[in-house]
Amino acid sequence: MLPSSPFDQTPDAMSKKRSTPPAIESTQHAPVVLDIEGLSLNDADRRRLAHPLTGGLILFARNWQSRAQLTALCAEIKSIRPDVLICVDHEGGRVQRFKTDGFTHVPAMRRLGEMWLDDGKGGKNGQGSGALVATDAATACGYVLASELRACGVDLTFTPVLDLDWGESSVIGDRAFHGDARVATLLAKSVMHGLLLAGMANCGKHFPGHGFVKADSHIDVPIDKRSLKAILADDAKPYEWLSTSLTSVMPAHVIYPKVDSAPAGFSSRWLQDILRGQLGFTGAIFSDDLSMEGASVAGSHTQGAVAALNAGCDLVLLCNQSLQGGQPVDDLLDGLMQSLARGEWSPSADSEARRLDLLPQSAPHTWDDLMHLPQYQQALSRLPR
Repeated sequence: MLPSSPFDQTPDAMSKKRSTPPAIESTQHAPVVLDIEGLSLNDADRRRLAHPLTGGLILFARNWQSRAQLTALCAEIKSIRPDVLICVDHEGGRVQRFKTDGFTHVPAMRRLGEMWLDDGKGGKNGQGSGALVATDAATACGYVLASELRACGVDLTFTPVLDLDWGESSVIGDRAFHGDARVATLLAKSVMHGLLLAGMANCGKHFPGHGFVKADSHIDVPIDKRSLKAILADDAKPYEWLSTSLTSVMPAHVIYPKVDSAPAGFSSRWLQDILRGQLGFTGAIFSDDLSMEGASVAGSHTQGAVAALNAGCDLVLLCNQSLQGGQPVDDLLDGLMQSLARGEWSPSADSEARRLDLLPQSAPHTWDDLMHLPQYQQALSRLPR
C-alpha cells in the first residue's frame, strides 16, 4: 500500500479546446520541456515550441537519422525559439540516443569505476594510478559526449548519473560509476569537467538516489524505506560534495516514506529544505518525466507539473507524449495555463534565470572542425576500452 498522496486535492479542470495562449512576461518562466514526434518539425511541434510556457525540448532516438538531419532539426528549433534548451539523455553505454554517422560509442560509466579499482598495486606507476587514469578517462568521456552533441546543435545532456550501484537496480545498473559515493563523486566531477571544456552544463540525477531500490520508476512506484540519516550518509553525498559544480539536478520518482509521503520530485522537503537548504545546491531542478509510473501518484500530467513546480522544480519534463497527435502535450500546456490563471502555481523569475543559465555561452565547433581538433583527438585516445 502506497503512502497517502498529498496531491488528491489538486484541481485539474482542463479545456480540450486548442487556443492561442496569452502572452506572459519574459521574466516569468517557461517551465515545460516537451518532445517531438519525428525527424523534423510538424505544424503541431512549431505551435508548441512557440508557446510561452515551453522552455525546453528533449530528443530521442526516433528523432535521429543522421548528423545532417539532427543539425537541421536543431537549427529549425532555434529559429522558432532561440532561447529554448535542446536536451537529450546521452550518457554513454546503453543510454546513448545517437550511435551512428560518426557519433562515438562512449562506454557505460561503470567502466570508469572498474578502472578506478585497478589502482596500480605492484605496477610501475604505483598505488592509486588507476584512479588517476580513470579521472582522466572520465573527463575525456564528458568532452567527447558534449562536443559531438554541441556540433549538431544540442545544448544539454542529462548526465552524470550520481546514483550509487547497490547491485539491485536494473534501471540504474552499469549507468552508475560505483557503489562508493566518494568514487562516484570524483568520477562524476571529472565527467562534468569534460562537459564544461566543451561548453556544456551538467545534470546530476536522480536525487537523492535511485540505486538502492530494485523497482524501476518508469513502470513502478519505487519506495525506499531507509531513514534520512542513512540516505544523506550515502546516496545523497555526491550532491553535497558537488554543490558548487552541479548546474542542474533531476530528482528521482522514488518515495522515501521516512522523509516525505511524496516522491522526491514532488517534495518541497527534499528539494527546498534538503537539496537547496541543507546541501547548498543553487542550480536548476528538472522534474523527471511526468509520464513515468513513478509520477502517477501526483495525478494527471498537469497535476504532476503543478505539484513539481510548487515543490521547487524549475522545469518539468513530459516525454514520449507527442506521438499520434500529441494530445497529452497540448493538455499539459493548456492545463498549466489554466492553473496559472487560477493561481495554483506562480511563475518564477529565478527559475527562468536558472533555465537560461543552462544554455551554452560559447559557439560550438562544426563537426568537421571538431574532427581535426587536437583536444578532441586526445580525448578519443583516452576513452576506456
